[in-house]
Amino acid sequence: MQDRTASLPATGTRFALGGHLGTVRFVGPVEGTNGTWLGVEWDDPARGKHDGVKDNRRYFTCRVPNAGSFIRPTAVGISYGTSFLKALLSKYIEDPHGPGEKVILGSSKGAIEVEAVNLDKIRGKLSNLQRLREVSLDYHGVATADPPGDINRTCAGIRGLDLSKNLLPSWDTVSSIVSELPALETLALNGNRLVMPSLATPKLTEAFSGIKELQISSTLTTWSEACSLVNCMPLLRVLEMGYNLLEKLAVNDDAPRTGHPTLQAINFDGNSLKIWSDICTALSSFKSLQRLILSSNHLTTIDPCPDGQPPGIAQLKHLSLAANSLTDWGDLDRLYTWCPALESLTIAGNPLSSDPHLRQFAIAKIGSLATLDGAAISAKERTDCELFYLSSVAKHGPADAAARRAAHPRWDELCARHAFVDAPRAADAGGDTLGNRLFTVLVQRRAHAPGTGADATQDPAQALRVLPSMSMRTFRMKLAKTFKLGRAEQPGLRLWLKMPDGAWSELESAEDTHDLAWWGLEDGSEIVLVAGSG
Repeated sequence: MQDRTASLPATGTRFALGGHLGTVRFVGPVEGTNGTWLGVEWDDPARGKHDGVKDNRRYFTCRVPNAGSFIRPTAVGISYGTSFLKALLSKYIEDPHGPGEKVILGSSKGAIEVEAVNLDKIRGKLSNLQRLREVSLDYHGVATADPPGDINRTCAGIRGLDLSKNLLPSWDTVSSIVSELPALETLALNGNRLVMPSLATPKLTEAFSGIKELQISSTLTTWSEACSLVNCMPLLRVLEMGYNLLEKLAVNDDAPRTGHPTLQAINFDGNSLKIWSDICTALSSFKSLQRLILSSNHLTTIDPCPDGQPPGIAQLKHLSLAANSLTDWGDLDRLYTWCPALESLTIAGNPLSSDPHLRQFAIAKIGSLATLDGAAISAKERTDCELFYLSSVAKHGPADAAARRAAHPRWDELCARHAFVDAPRAADAGGDTLGNRLFTVLVQRRAHAPGTGADATQDPAQALRVLPSMSMRTFRMKLAKTFKLGRAEQPGLRLWLKMPDGAWSELESAEDTHDLAWWGLEDGSEIVLVAGSG
């Protein structure tokens, strides 16, 4: 990494020090001290000591509270970065040693010199740069573009470029680099702090005209800024903007509100979004949106869809709500109203997911689902889940038929589909035919495989009620939850089934897509579970 420390940096300059990145917010004297100081905001707020205030005087303001501190311009090891091509060469061209012929890259204005011991070898490597398609320069201190034309002459074939965690100061600098890469389709800028352009110029739109995937996670980019940026990318399909401290998808008055014609997937993972209806409203103009990631946000409920208004994201097919704070079964009913075309849903990690009947109820409540929490839903499993749901509602739901329909919007539809008798207590009257489908298996956890004689003591078996149509994969997930297996234990989970002759047969995970009936499990089956090395 090359230093540019001949003069004091301007405010807004990015820097690296001791492996940590930051932005210069102030340059000058600090009252009560001698010499010049740099007031800086660290990308990692944990390194900060204040918010730009010292002795009741404000010297600068941080975007993230308490991420600021003062350092000397002469701090040992401080770096203001390097150019794109210098970083590229430092990674993809072998560092030469000893005297040799010099190769000049780029224009004749003294672009970049490489001292070559073996000129033919170096020329071969340089020619390889033109064949580069995927380039990763994360953590390489990229701060500037190069003279016009140099990047294009050196590596014009790049299709995927990762410039995450660098020292790029602005989108104008990014566009100067990208404009020289006509084949570029995927651009990752995660972990940078980029100043927005003053306006969307034709030059900016031309630079990003071929981008199909943009990653700007951990950049503190606001939703309003993101809308302005994607408006310059007419072919964009995927937008990643997780961990940007977003609490609401608000837009400024000057931000475009027309959506985007090609954007198909947005990832908001790890933000602080709270209100479902606000999210739907903000995304209602993105008519091509099919995949939405909202995992690890702060959603506590799914708001009712306004009467008489078409849902803003009715075309959505894939949704992740993992690791939020949803607690109410009604959230799933309301979600189906908002997203009637939903095909896959991830909901693990919510309080709701601790219910042992989550999978059966979610499948029954959302009729369009084909995959839940990564496990496919077979036609037979859907039938069993819907019958289980109807039986449960008949047994435990409101006795009044009207109240039952209000609490369970799919009640009439499912009753008609399965010829289920709409009686307040059909289950008590013997009409619960699904009860005959459920059976009990006895699962015992051991430290070693059965038959090895290694277990001195054995834990008591646990009885689990399961459906014969449950897939083995889902059964393994249920066991992991029942026995509270840690993440490190789950990959090594192994199962053995006791056969009629008393022998133990291992249930191989390669066939996990088959249901329990296919495996021969029945009422009273005995299973041994070993988690870990076994």
